[in-house]
Amino acid sequence: MTKFRTLLLLALGLLAAATAAQAHDYTLGALKIGHPWARATAPTAPAGGGFLTVTNTGTTPDRLISARSAAAGLVQIHEMKMEGDVMRMRPAGAIDLPVGRAFELKPGSYHVMLQELKQPLAAGSAMPLTLVFRNAKGVESRTELRVPVSAQPPAGAAAGAAHDHKH
Repeated sequence: MTKFRTLLLLALGLLAAATAAQAHDYTLGALKIGHPWARATAPTAPAGGGFLTVTNTGTTPDRLISARSAAAGLVQIHEMKMEGDVMRMRPAGAIDLPVGRAFELKPGSYHVMLQELKQPLAAGSAMPLTLVFRNAKGVESRTELRVPVSAQPPAGAAAGAAHDHKH
């Protein structure tokens, strides 16, 4: 019985890792939102980062205007970059989404900054994120899309090896 239980637990673990490794894609008009995820945070961390890719497959440029989440008191689009030997992070405002191009929000670059977290982002949990676009339905207006953001183990954690977020 113990050997069977061990094999069952191993199989369930592999299934969970394979499921987490699959990309989760969402569509809003001509915009394709690829695999929204966040790094799990420490229990006392007041902030975290969210990442995703937005591809504009349409014929009209668009803009990611803002984001919000019930999981955080303040959500901003931030840019992180090196200036000499110093890493700087600051609000970026909106992000232009040219026709036929993908824009990746990723660690060490543009990202969704989740501040005043209401609870830690635990690995395996999900939180809602609402993205606000300017032209997503082909006309100039504010259009929103709510996506679930999956919290992934911190880089270097054992489970993190199951999925490389450089897509």
